Amino acid sequence: MTKKVKRVKLLKGEKFMYFILVLLLIAIPVVNVYSKALLSETSIKLEKMTSKIEKQESINESLNMQIDELVSLENIEQVASEFGLSYNNDNIKTIE
Repeated sequence: MTKKVKRVKLLKGEKFMYFILVLLLIAIPVVNVYSKALLSETSIKLEKMTSKIEKQESINESLNMQIDELVSLENIEQVASEFGLSYNNDNIKTIE
């Protein structure tokens, strides 16, 4: 006695739903990994840019300190005496 195995036929709508389900099961992890990789890349770019900004701020601060040193009264008097000039405070005009 052999038993007959009945095959259950799937309807067209069921085939389409299974196809969409399998497609979603594959697509969701792929999109998730892609978005995390994109986020990671953006984070790395942000860190590099932040580092460049901090470095430039440090350079700017150093240059401002050098400007303050060069503008100091002692330096002005020294340069004036090197060129045989006299220091007259009334002739100095400050521009801002």
